[in-house]
Amino acid sequence: MSTNSLLVELFVEELPPKSLKKLGEAFGSALVDSLRAQGLAPREGATTTYASPRRLAVHVESVATRAADKQVEVKLVPVKVGIDADGNATTPLKKKLAALGVTEDELDAVVPNLKRKSDGKNEALWLDRVEPGASLGHGLQTALDASIDALPIPKVMTYQQADGWSNVKFVRPAHRLIALHGRDVVDVAALGVRAGDQTQGHRFEAQEEVITLADADDYERALAERGAVIASFAARRAEIARQLQAQADAAGLAVIEDDDLLDEVTALVERPNVLLCRFEEEFLAVPQECLILTMKLNQKYFPLLDADGKLSNRFLIVSNVTPDDPSEVVGGNERVVRPRLADAKFFYETDQKKTLEARLPGLDKVVYHNQLGSQGERIGRVRALAAAIGALLGDDELAAMCDRAAQLAKADLLTEMVGEFPELQGIMGGYYARHDGEPAAVAEAVEDHYKPRFAGDELPRDPVGVAVALADKLETLVGMFGIGQVPTGDKDPFALRRHALGTIRMLVERELPLRLDQLIDLATPVFGDKIDDPRDKLQGFFFDRLATSLKDQGYTAQEVDAVLSLRPQRLADVHARLSAVRAFSALPEADALAAANKRIGNILKKSSEGPFGAADAGLLRDDQEQALHAQLRAVAAAAGPKFDAGDYAAALADCAALKGPVDAFFDAVMVNADDAALRKNRHALLSELHELMNRVADLAKLAT
Repeated sequence: MSTNSLLVELFVEELPPKSLKKLGEAFGSALVDSLRAQGLAPREGATTTYASPRRLAVHVESVATRAADKQVEVKLVPVKVGIDADGNATTPLKKKLAALGVTEDELDAVVPNLKRKSDGKNEALWLDRVEPGASLGHGLQTALDASIDALPIPKVMTYQQADGWSNVKFVRPAHRLIALHGRDVVDVAALGVRAGDQTQGHRFEAQEEVITLADADDYERALAERGAVIASFAARRAEIARQLQAQADAAGLAVIEDDDLLDEVTALVERPNVLLCRFEEEFLAVPQECLILTMKLNQKYFPLLDADGKLSNRFLIVSNVTPDDPSEVVGGNERVVRPRLADAKFFYETDQKKTLEARLPGLDKVVYHNQLGSQGERIGRVRALAAAIGALLGDDELAAMCDRAAQLAKADLLTEMVGEFPELQGIMGGYYARHDGEPAAVAEAVEDHYKPRFAGDELPRDPVGVAVALADKLETLVGMFGIGQVPTGDKDPFALRRHALGTIRMLVERELPLRLDQLIDLATPVFGDKIDDPRDKLQGFFFDRLATSLKDQGYTAQEVDAVLSLRPQRLADVHARLSAVRAFSALPEADALAAANKRIGNILKKSSEGPFGAADAGLLRDDQEQALHAQLRAVAAAAGPKFDAGDYAAALADCAALKGPVDAFFDAVMVNADDAALRKNRHALLSELHELMNRVADLAKLAT
């Protein structure tokens, strides 16, 4: 059985650039996985995937011409079905064996040697046989079909084959297929195209119109040298990044990092050539966010920043051609970008002729949600909530600033600029608020109230922005939960998970003295009778999001469960609680106390004597319960002030002194005494102990 490198390439018309990277990875991984599953490719063999605008390809080393034969055990039929009373094979067994290739003449030799063993339900007959390994031709066809079916294609197109009769459905029309095993073409077909050893290079700069490959290992070199194509997506991306940096350094400027844009441009070119262009300085009077967005979104250009982080009037383009004189390419791109920048300048100047406040009545005509009313109604709810949060965070002046910022926060939705570029909502509102003469804190809050927009995004800068951002997110969460629009599976059309995580981040990272239940209670009444009470479900949703976030930060599931099972409402304390739990877990007394806490919890759950007050010292008869009572009082006196001050680690450390008295208590004292008064008093003592030990976290969750 010989092995050699295998190359498979699907050559098509230009693929969707935003999908190319995923398509290339999916094509390669699915094809290789199938070959490995069939025993044709080694589990740890080297593979390389390629993806360019017109090709998906994969190179696999050490692929066999035929997979090794396998010894397999085939289940036939239950013994009682396959063997009759005389010990002879029944018709069902004969048919089963015939289907596996056993002839009538072979039955007498095969049947007595069938294995008998249980299949989990009945005793069954099993046949040992050698299963021939798949040939490369058959196996590759299977793998190719599977890889094409597995491609994450958002939308397929239907086109005719060359015969004019047959239709094919694929993301783009396919023109060539390569399947080379070493120097040999493997006879397979896909999308109406049979495999060969030829491909095509760059549309304009290839040395040869059709490139014939010498062997499977010749692919990348042949495309680079004769086809003017960098076939590897990763290599092409790295080359673009290198050229961008080199051009920026030469100009004394900096490229704005944007991985998504870099991926998209990589998917648009086969042989990148980065060129420096410029536009008129008069456009720099427009907010740089507008210019940057139109250049990146509409033109796929890379804007350049000066040493102060301000937008310069120069930008970089990634061309797919490399002419001796690039002036035509540069000039053409400069002409193309000019109308885009002129539009942005026109929108900005037009918007400034009308204040944000003057736009507010128009929000009453904009539907927010058919069950929750207009944007104008929503603004009223956000204003009330923002002012209330502002009052909790500061004084009447802060509350008034929060109210004003919330009033203006959505007005930029009616501007020309945001109508053209929805991504700029909030940002443009901040610019227009400053132009209108609003206080700096109000303008910043209008700009910041959508933050954090995504994981890792910065938070609002000051208390006004935080209050309005909290109000905006809470209004959305309470409203949507109140009408039953909750996320399901991977569907979250209103980005409620993002809103919840943003709220959590502000409460935690800004260490706000606000309770989660307090905020939800404030937000619920502002809807009147438009919604059902969402508080219980929304609380659960918040803590689920928080648990996921904390685990992503490196806390164990056990630690997170211990802390969050208490539903601590001041989220700013959660990290301190987790740190305290981790420190407590390292103490030698931790395991015993966690186990005891679990035992106490089980006892109290089964008790019908609650609610419990304080234990009566006069009813403590045994020395061990008296000792536990005394130690409990001492620890409570020491740990209580520490807990109240937020020093959770020290408070839990004090609880370690309870191990000895707790162990002695359970060794010597009958908790469920026959005497009802004595039993209830001991339950009360355990209840006090349970409450003290679980003020920081549910220690029972730490029991192994």
